[in-house]
Amino acid sequence: MEIDKAIRESDDRRLKTKYNNAINVIQRTLALYSIEEVAFSFNGGKDSTVLLHLLRAGYFLHKGEQSCSNGSLTFPIRTIYFESNSAFPEINSFTYDTASKYVLQLDIIRSDFKSGLEALLNAKPIRAIFLGVRIGDPTAVGQEQFSPSSPGWPPFMRVNPILDWSYRDVWAFILTCKVQYCSLYDQGYTSIGSIHDTVPNALLCVSDSSNNQEKFKPAYMLSDGRLERAGRVKKVSPSICGTAVANVMDNVDSHKSSLLKASAIAVGDEILFGTIEDQLGPSLCKKLHSIGWSVSQIAVLQNDIDSVAEEVERQKASHDMVFVYGGVGPLHSDVTLAGVAKAFGVRLAPDEEFEEYLRQLIGDRCTGDRNEMALLPEGTTELLHHDKLLLPLIKCQNVIILTATNVTELDKEWNCLIELLRSGGLSLMEPYTSKSLTTNLSDLEAAQPLSKLCLEFPDLHIGCYRKSRQGPLIISFEGKDQARIEAAIESLFKKFHRGAFSEVV
Repeated sequence: MEIDKAIRESDDRRLKTKYNNAINVIQRTLALYSIEEVAFSFNGGKDSTVLLHLLRAGYFLHKGEQSCSNGSLTFPIRTIYFESNSAFPEINSFTYDTASKYVLQLDIIRSDFKSGLEALLNAKPIRAIFLGVRIGDPTAVGQEQFSPSSPGWPPFMRVNPILDWSYRDVWAFILTCKVQYCSLYDQGYTSIGSIHDTVPNALLCVSDSSNNQEKFKPAYMLSDGRLERAGRVKKVSPSICGTAVANVMDNVDSHKSSLLKASAIAVGDEILFGTIEDQLGPSLCKKLHSIGWSVSQIAVLQNDIDSVAEEVERQKASHDMVFVYGGVGPLHSDVTLAGVAKAFGVRLAPDEEFEEYLRQLIGDRCTGDRNEMALLPEGTTELLHHDKLLLPLIKCQNVIILTATNVTELDKEWNCLIELLRSGGLSLMEPYTSKSLTTNLSDLEAAQPLSKLCLEFPDLHIGCYRKSRQGPLIISFEGKDQARIEAAIESLFKKFHRGAFSEVV
C-alpha cells in the first residue's frame, strides 16, 4: 500500500506516531463492526481527504496483503457526501473525481445533515461513522476518538481517528504521501466552509505590485496552524489583504493598550490546606505597583476546573490584566489551562509550536498519542517568546499564565514579560510610591481623623494595620504623586501633633 510505504520511509517521527495511532483506531473499529456497519463521511476538505487515505491504508492492513489483487484493493467502506448548493464548485468536483478514482460507494445526501443522516441510517445497517474531526474544530467539543452521537440524533458511534492531529500534521501527511487535494488549498484557503463564509486566509496574501492584484500562497505555507480558520469570515469586503490581516491581528491580541487594573489567581490546594505559603502573590503585587498597575484582588482557588473557569471568566471581564499561577503541568492536579480554556468557551487543542519547545526541553518523552502538556486554549493563545526563557509565556487575550513556582523564577518571568510588553509598544504607567508612619495612638483616636483624610485625598490609598495587637499602628500612604503623599502626611500632622508619628524607614 503506497500510503503505508510513504509513512514508513518518512523521517518525520511525529507523523509516524500520529499515523500509527490513527491506524490503530481504524483497525479497532473494523474489528468491532462488520464492513456493512461502518461508513465514512467525506466532504472534500483536507481533513476528510487525509482520513480517506488513512482508511484505505487501515483497511489494507486489516485485511492483509493476501487480499490485494494487482497491487490494489477495492475500498468497500460506504462513503457519505452531503451535497449543498452553497458548496464551492471545486469541492464538488474534487469529491466526485476522488469517488471515481478510488471507486467509492458514494451515498449523496441533498437534505440537511441531521434528517439526511437519519434517513440513511434507517435504510442501512450503519452503526459507526468515521469523521475527519480534529480537536480544534468547533464540533469537536466533548468528543473522544470513540464518541456516541449526541442526544436527539440518530444513534451511531462517532469514530475520530485524527482527533489529536494538528494543522501541521494534516499537511505533513498530504505532502509526504503525495495525495491529491482540492485545488482551493493552492489558492490560499486554509479552512473551507460554504461560499458565503469562506475567503482565502489573509495571512497567506502576497501583493503583486506589477498588476495590483492579490495572490496567495498555498495553505500548507501557513506557519501558525492556530490561525487556520482566519479565512472563515463573512464576505463583507472585497479587500482581503490589509483589512482582514488587521482583523486577525486584533483578534489574536485585543488587549495591547495600556494596562491599568490587574488581579491575580493562585491555583493550588496546597495553599488552601496551609501546606505552603503563597509567596508569589505578594511579590507579584509589588511588581505590578512598580509599573503603575493597581491590584484589586488575589484569589486562591482549589484544584478544580470549574472553579478556575468561573474566577477567570469573572476577573477577565473586569480587569485589564489577569495573572494566573500554579496548576500548570502534566499532573492530575494541574487544571489551570483547562480552566482558562473553559472560561473562554474553547477546547484545549494541540499547539505544535509549544510542543516543539517541550520536545527541546524534555526530549521525546513529550511525543505520543495525546501530549497533555502541549494542549493550550484553542484560538485564544498567544505565545510570548523570550530568549532567556526555556518556554514562552502563555497569554490568552488579557490572561497571562505564569509557570513560576518560586520568587526567583517569578523575577525572571516578570523581567522578560515587561521587556516583551515594552517592545510591543505598551507604555507603562507611572509607578506607585509609598510612605509609612507609625503611631501609638489607639484605633479609636485615629479612626475619625483618618476617615476625613481619605475624603481629602481620594487619589491616594491610605491603609492602617498592626503587626500585633499590642504593637504600634502603621499608617501607609500609596499613590503616584509623591507631593500628594507629603501633603496628606502634613494634613495628618495638623489633626494631631507631629510628635505623635514616626516615619518607617
